[in-house]
Amino acid sequence: MSNYLSKKDLVKEIVKCGKDPVYFIDNYCKISHPTKGQIAFKTWDFQKDLLYKFNDYRNNIILKSRQMGISTISAAYVSWMMLFHRDKNILVIATKFGTAANLVKKVKSMIKNLPPWFDQLATIAIDNRSSFVLNNGSEIKASSTSADAGRSEALSLLVIDEAAHIEGFDDLWTALQPTMAAGGRCIALSSPNGVGNWFHKTYTSADNGENDFHPTELHWTLHPERDQTWFEETTRNLSRRRVAQEYECNFNASGETVINSEDMDKMSKLLCEPKYKTGFDRNYWIWEEYDASKNYLVVGDVSRGDGTDYSVFHIYDTHNMNQVAEYRGKPNTDDFSRIIFDAAKEYGNAMLVVENNNIGYSVLEKLIAAGYSNLYYSVKGTHEYLEQYRAEGVSNSIPGFTTSQKTRPLIVAKLEEFIRNGLITINSERTYQELKTFVWRNGRPEAQRSYNDDLVMSLAITCWVVETVLQENKRELQYKRAALNSMIKVNTKINTTIPGMQGYKSNETHDKMNEAKKMYNDFGWIIKG
Repeated sequence: MSNYLSKKDLVKEIVKCGKDPVYFIDNYCKISHPTKGQIAFKTWDFQKDLLYKFNDYRNNIILKSRQMGISTISAAYVSWMMLFHRDKNILVIATKFGTAANLVKKVKSMIKNLPPWFDQLATIAIDNRSSFVLNNGSEIKASSTSADAGRSEALSLLVIDEAAHIEGFDDLWTALQPTMAAGGRCIALSSPNGVGNWFHKTYTSADNGENDFHPTELHWTLHPERDQTWFEETTRNLSRRRVAQEYECNFNASGETVINSEDMDKMSKLLCEPKYKTGFDRNYWIWEEYDASKNYLVVGDVSRGDGTDYSVFHIYDTHNMNQVAEYRGKPNTDDFSRIIFDAAKEYGNAMLVVENNNIGYSVLEKLIAAGYSNLYYSVKGTHEYLEQYRAEGVSNSIPGFTTSQKTRPLIVAKLEEFIRNGLITINSERTYQELKTFVWRNGRPEAQRSYNDDLVMSLAITCWVVETVLQENKRELQYKRAALNSMIKVNTKINTTIPGMQGYKSNETHDKMNEAKKMYNDFGWIIKG
C-alpha cells in the first residue's frame, strides 16, 4: 500500500484497518526475517482464521506445533489492538521473562515500522526494554511468572506464551483471573508438555465445552509449505517425546513422565472397573476376592496428615502380579490402621508392608499393638528385609519400609522395569492417572506440582518387595524343601531303642528323627508353596 494517500483515502484506510485486523496485518505489518531483514508479513489461511477467533472469542487457547508463527501472529494482533483502541492494558507472561520480553519487542518493532501516517493514530510515548506506552493510553509489558504478576492491574488482554511449560501456573491463573473480571481477554498458546498441567486441563476442558475458552489445534500439517518429507527430515534425529511435543500436538506422549507413553497406552487398555467399591467411604476397590490357593502382598503408604495427600494401599497376587484390591482415601490414622489390618487379614494374613515415613510409624505401632503377625521389618538405615520373628532379636530393626534418597530411585526403577516388561497388571484408573502425572522434576521422579504420587510410590514398593524379599523367601523355601526331603528317607518300624539290636539309635537321635518327621508334617504347606 502506498505511503502517499489523500486525506479522504487515508480516513478510509484507517477505518478499514480498524475493522479488520487481517487486512491491517497483511498490508502494513512487517516482521524481522533472520536472513532477509524486514519483510512484509503475509499471513497463511490458518493464521487468518486464528486472528478472527481472537476477535470473536473473549478467551482463546491454542495447542500448536513449533514454527507455526503463532507468537508472531499474537504480537501482530496486539499491535492492532493497541493502535486502534485507547487505554488498553496488555500483559505478556511466558516460561521465562526473556521470552515474554521478546514478544513485547516484536509488537514494538511492528508499530515502529508502520507507514508514517499511522502516527496520527498513536505513537510510542514511553519506551522501555520490556514495556512501552502509546500516547493513546494503551500499554504493554512483559512479566515474570511470580505470584504478584499483574495482580494490581485491570487487564484488557493477557497473553500467555508457552503456557504448558510454566510450572505451577494453576496458582498464578487463580491470582490473574480477577484482573480480567471487567471484560479482559486471554490468549493462551503452547506446545504440549505432558498432562495434568494448567494448559492441558484447560485445553481438554475447553475441547469438551466445559469452560469459556475457545480451543484451536494447529498441527504441523496445516502449514502449506510442509509435507511428509519435510516432517521426516525434520524429526529424524528427535526423540519420540520431542516429536510429540514440538510437532504432533500430543499431550500424552509429550511429557517427561517416568513411564514412557507407549507403556502408558498399553496400560490404559487394561484398566477395568472394580467388582466392588466398598468401605465406609467407598474408596476400597476390589477386583478379585480372596483365594486360599494364592499368596498376597499388601503395601500401604500413609498420608502426611496435612490434607494434601492420601493414605493408600495396594493388594497384589504375588504369583501373577495382578492387582486385586486398592484403597485411596483420607481417613484418620486409627481408621486407616483398622482398614489395612482387616484387608490384610482378609487376604490370608498377607505380608503387610507400610511405609514408615512421617505418620506411617504411628500406623505401624497400631498394627503391632493389634497383634498383626506378618509385618515387614527392615534394618534401620538400609533396605535389608527382616522377618518379623527375627526382628525382635535385632537392635536396629524397624517395622515398615523406609523411603529415602537411597531407596527411592531403586524402587522407582523397579516399578518402571515391571511396567516396561509387562510384569505387572494395573486395573485401577486412579493409579493410572497418578502415573500420567509422575514425572522427572530436576532429575527426581515425583508428582507434578499440585498432584499426588501416593499410589505410585506404594506400587513402587510393591514391585521392589516382590522382586527382592519374596524372591529371596522363595529361594529359602526351596532350600527348606531340599533339607526336609533329605532328612526323611526311611520310615521303619524296627525298635531302635534296645541297645545291641541292629539299627540301634540313642533316644536323643530317635527324638530328633521324630522331630524332623513332625516338622515335615506340620510345615508341609511351606513345601507345597
